[in-house]
Amino acid sequence: MYWTLELASYLADAPWPATKDELIDYAIRTGAPLEVVENLQDIEDEGEAYDSIIEIWPDYPTEEDYLWNEDEY
Repeated sequence: MYWTLELASYLADAPWPATKDELIDYAIRTGAPLEVVENLQDIEDEGEAYDSIIEIWPDYPTEEDYLWNEDEY
């Protein structure tokens, strides 16, 4: 399983929380690349719903990963 920001972005608007099967269905219906579907199929399915992409790809960048200069805002 190999995730990139580009591949993960196809799941950004997924109907979270979602099960593995729901995510695969969503990826197929929205025309995501085959790599996204294959990555989802490689997930060990425990039958539980995932709350976000972070549960699937723990290295997914979040707001905390970016160095924002808060003084500018």
